[in-house]
Amino acid sequence: MTVRPEAGDTPRTCDGGVTRAFAFLGKRWNGMLLSTLADGPAGFAELTRALPGISESVLSDRLGELVRVGLVSRTVRQGPPLGVSYELTGPGAALLPVLDALGRWAHEHLPAEADTGC
Repeated sequence: MTVRPEAGDTPRTCDGGVTRAFAFLGKRWNGMLLSTLADGPAGFAELTRALPGISESVLSDRLGELVRVGLVSRTVRQGPPLGVSYELTGPGAALLPVLDALGRWAHEHLPAEADTGC
């Protein structure tokens, strides 16, 4: 945690790391996908069922983005039938305590009507 200077000492600035994290995790579905993969590897259809309301094209885009930044790995299983599964990498799993803490905070401090139903 960053120690804030006394009022008037220096101008306030935002934390660049927090800004990057929320820009990425705040993108719709990214955080929920990571949280869903906490239970272990899952295929595309399983993720679609686990996240009501996500379109297949958005799911594909978000998974590709999570793979590109190294938070999720994509594994092709030889068939038949051919299959693809997605799994958290070490850096992705390192986010789970943060996501869990955010979830607990939301349950304690946000009104129930803010729930998405997931």
